[in-house]
Amino acid sequence: MDAIEVPPFFLCPISLQIMKDPVTVSTGITYDRESIEKWLISGKNTTCPVTKQVLTDSELTPNITLRRVIQSWCTVNASHGVERFPTPKAPISKAQLVKILNEAQSPQLQIKCLRRLRSIASHNETNKRCMETVGAADFLASIINNIEEVSIPTPASSASDDHHGIFEHNTLESTKASDEALSLLCHLQLSEDRLKTLFQRNAKLIDSLVRVMQRGNYESRAYAVLLLKSMSEVVDPMQLTSLKTEFFVELIQILHDQISRKASKATLKLLINVCPGGRNRIKAAEAGAVPVLIDLLLDSTEKRATEMMLIVLEQVCQCAEGRAELLKHGAGLAIISKKILRVSQVASDRAVKILHSISRFSATTSVLQEMLSLGVVSKLCLVLQVDCGSKTKERAREILKLHARTWNNSPCIPTSLRPSYPC
Repeated sequence: MDAIEVPPFFLCPISLQIMKDPVTVSTGITYDRESIEKWLISGKNTTCPVTKQVLTDSELTPNITLRRVIQSWCTVNASHGVERFPTPKAPISKAQLVKILNEAQSPQLQIKCLRRLRSIASHNETNKRCMETVGAADFLASIINNIEEVSIPTPASSASDDHHGIFEHNTLESTKASDEALSLLCHLQLSEDRLKTLFQRNAKLIDSLVRVMQRGNYESRAYAVLLLKSMSEVVDPMQLTSLKTEFFVELIQILHDQISRKASKATLKLLINVCPGGRNRIKAAEAGAVPVLIDLLLDSTEKRATEMMLIVLEQVCQCAEGRAELLKHGAGLAIISKKILRVSQVASDRAVKILHSISRFSATTSVLQEMLSLGVVSKLCLVLQVDCGSKTKERAREILKLHARTWNNSPCIPTSLRPSYPC
């Protein structure tokens, strides 16, 4: 666009860009719809950004006059490279949504209606929140839960080729509907209260999402773990203390398959949220979490992903099963030691915590010798020499003191680091 002066009242006070869909809030200030929706919904704010006054209601009134003025100005200045934007679609009404949801009860119309709902949700945040208020989330959850009922053949349905064909068709259609419902449920980005309600009202939902991870395609498996991660962040941790082994098996498989960076991070965050509860860390260890995480750490270069892997490993290594798996892996101790002082303070702290658990509860003679020969002891001495956090240093010092008789005078410790060895 050529240099041209834009009237200041065309600009959104938040984005400072020309408004495409100007709307006015209760204080009388006009904003671009996308910007003010992000401020109110994603930012969880209740005030007007300009006046700082509390908004008496969340109603966003379209400023049609200003929009038309802006569009006319864009048309007049087209020769300067100004592009006229199309008239935005009006937000959906509750009555329209209820009508579509009712139509979606019909198996023949379900997939078509779900795709229409997803298109509507993609237009703006107002449509998403309207879907919340009319109960779309519970309806979508019921479709996901329903996949179990049509996926189990009965003796009668297996009796003939015709019945078998009908069963396969019904299963395929149910899977498609479930995939569409799950995709839409994730894109709605439900509020914390709605996520809590969804979890409380749908006791079968976690099991249903595990089945999606077992049988679904890569995209559906990713959406399943994203939704589980979102729920785990808002529900009472005590409600997640008795998760089934299959839950952890499927999460570890998603990590192993590396479906996408987003799915992997969501899986790690989910494991961080659920591992502290009950016997969950034992189930995670039995599901193969430790060797998969170690293998991922060997190739990991991203700071946050590495930190999350070490956090999960530290949690799992709080149980004997987790520590045994780490020591059984040929690169276990080596990669934990390598990440100390190379990634971040968080990574160093978690890595030292893992070594602390090993040295306190699993320190056989062979393990102590391996820690010495791999340079783990030297790394702990180095931790005492550098600035890496008082608690991390304290744990490193405790490990070294605990096994001083075995390690103190070893020739494996470099001369430069021996003065650091605590008395």
